[in-house]
Amino acid sequence: MSQKAAKAVCAVSLVLIFVLNFESLHAQDAGTLSGAITDSSGKLLPNAKVSVRNLSTGQSTDTQSDSTGHYAITTLAAGDYEVTASFDGLAPSTARVTITAGSPQTLSLTLPAPQPAATPAENLPNAPSSSQTEPSLSDLGFSPAETQANAKEQALLDKRTHMLKIHQRMGLITTIPLLATVITSVGAGGKSTSTSSRDLHVALGSLTGDLYGITAYYAIRAPRIKGTKKRGPIRFHEAMAWIHGPGMILTPILGAMAFDQKSNGEKVHGIASAHGLVAIVTAGAFGAALLSVSVKF
Repeated sequence: MSQKAAKAVCAVSLVLIFVLNFESLHAQDAGTLSGAITDSSGKLLPNAKVSVRNLSTGQSTDTQSDSTGHYAITTLAAGDYEVTASFDGLAPSTARVTITAGSPQTLSLTLPAPQPAATPAENLPNAPSSSQTEPSLSDLGFSPAETQANAKEQALLDKRTHMLKIHQRMGLITTIPLLATVITSVGAGGKSTSTSSRDLHVALGSLTGDLYGITAYYAIRAPRIKGTKKRGPIRFHEAMAWIHGPGMILTPILGAMAFDQKSNGEKVHGIASAHGLVAIVTAGAFGAALLSVSVKF
């Protein structure tokens, strides 16, 4: 071998020795980090994002867990790191780890379920904590079908309550022209009867009948709730309705007959003469029905 060739071989050998020693020294200064990514139930999460950030340099290294939920990062410089794992639908999880040269480290992270957003009531002062909330209907053993049925019954009850309130108010309003009709009946049928007195009595009677019809409509059309027990005043109220209801129909009929007889200059006779008595009984039954649900005894 010539002297020139020997020098070339020597130079190549020195380069190889330097490279091998550098790689060996670099490998001794590097560390590895591996672990598993799971959810709160312990299920392994594939394709979860893992980010490793060097706290000294701020440099980050990103990777993903494999199909089995495991990850591994090699050639990490020695130092302190912050490891963050994230997965769609779950809250991220962060932990710190120290990497030492030539020593593999293991760090597994568990991703919890995301916390529900706070409701406005939970943000109010003195609001009870979630642990103090009352149990739901499902917690008490009611099926969805049963709770739906209860909601329908509640809607019917609300509608019935609303219509009966209107019925009561209309009854109070009807009382005003009813009393006026009874008062004007004295002048309409007495000896000093005049055409204007009869006309006023008829007009008030017609107004009373119209308002009574509206009042009765809300009572008749109010939904019935099966299994609802009726109290004493309600039972009495309905019993009186069987008196003033037919009376409100019969009274104007008899009144029209009496009006025609009076208008013809005749004396009220026949069944028309019962107009006054029927009207008084009807008004009395209506007033008793009204008082039974308006005044507490």
